[in-house]
This record gives sequence, structure tokens and C-alpha cells, in this order.
Amino acid sequence: MSISVLIVEDEPAILELISYTCRTSGFQVQKASNVGEARRAIAEKRPDLILLDWMLPDCSGLDWLKELKANPTTDNFPVIMLTARGQEDDRVNGLEAGADDYIVKPFSPRELIARIKAVIRRKGGKEEGEVIRIGPLVIDIDRFEARVSGEPLRLSAVEFRFLALFAKHPGRVYSRAQLIERIWGFSADIDERTVDVHMLRLRKQLSGTEAADFIETVRGLGYRAAALKSSQANS
Repeated sequence: MSISVLIVEDEPAILELISYTCRTSGFQVQKASNVGEARRAIAEKRPDLILLDWMLPDCSGLDWLKELKANPTTDNFPVIMLTARGQEDDRVNGLEAGADDYIVKPFSPRELIARIKAVIRRKGGKEEGEVIRIGPLVIDIDRFEARVSGEPLRLSAVEFRFLALFAKHPGRVYSRAQLIERIWGFSADIDERTVDVHMLRLRKQLSGTEAADFIETVRGLGYRAAALKSSQANS
């Protein structure tokens, strides 16, 4: 089973961003906008880790953290505090209250996932291989597998690396030169037209599937990953 993360955050935009980042990294997600909802979420399903905002409408995140750590049924929950409070005293208070890590906003999605995995490792939990899910598209990095709506894609090693790169950074535009550096290395002597050939082959693999429009050409710039609607492949 994948890692289950409970996100406790009252800002809807931030909650959705964190949720999206966790889901596309292969985690199961529970969401709560206040401590009351978080308590009910825990009662329904115990998470493997809690991402906890400090400033919440019904109770301070720090106070709830202390409550969790004082309760023998919840004291072993790994907790990462996510907060705009970045002063040294705030960080110390959070860690002394029992937080396993403390991340100051704003933070990058990549850093967040790395911190989650590090806490899970320290706690002795099972860290699953990296799985990226975007709508009907599922990419298992460790198994070198990609599926759309449950159906496998027959990709070459280079095509798989392109697909995984775009899936990890949806919406980001990559020039052909940047793609050559990311896929083959900085010193690779690769013609930029080679990128277009691989993009054509990758699109052929995606054509006829629910991810047919995943790779977009950005005229004069390069390529990027488009948004995909949720599908039964996410279930």
C-alpha cells in the first residue's frame, strides 16, 4: 500500500497544491481545513504522516500537535509542520512540541516530497517506489512502467525518461536544449531535431488514449505537459 498523508491546511489554494503534489508522487491523500476535520479524518483512517499548518481557524496547529503527542494512541504519528512562521523561536517551539520536521512557506514541491520520504525513513516506515499519477496516466519510476487507463505503454528508455520528466513538472516549458541536457547530459552531442523525433514517437504511443494531448508544443519555445482530467485509472 502507498503512503497515506493527512494534510491539515485552511488556505484552499495551498491545500489543493499540496494535495496535488502528494498525489502525483504516489501518496494517498486525506484533507482537512481545521483541527476538527483532522480529528474526524484520523478516526476514519489512520494516516502514515501528517502535514500540519500552524495557523488554523479552530485551534493552533502547535496546540494540536502537543495534544497528539500527549495521547498514547496518536503519539507515534510522524508530523511535519508547514508554516509561514520562520523565526528561530517558532522552529524550536515546533520541534520541541514533537514535530519531526519543520518547513517554512513558501517551499518547493520537490523539497516537500523529499522531506516526507526522509521522515518516513527515519520512522522506520515503508517507503514505496516513486509513482506519478496525473489523471489516467500512471508512471512507476522504479519498475520502468507507464500506463494510461490501466493499459501499458510500449516506450523506449528515452521516451520513458521524457514522459517521466514532463509528468514530474506539469506545465513547465522545456526548450529542446534543456531536454537534451536533462535526458542525455550536459555534454551530449545531440541534434535538437532528435528531440522532435522522440516527441513524435512518444505522441504516437499516447495517441488514441485518454492522455493523447498530454505533450503540448509551445511554439518558438519547446514542449510542456498539459493537464489531464481524472479517470478510472486513478482508482
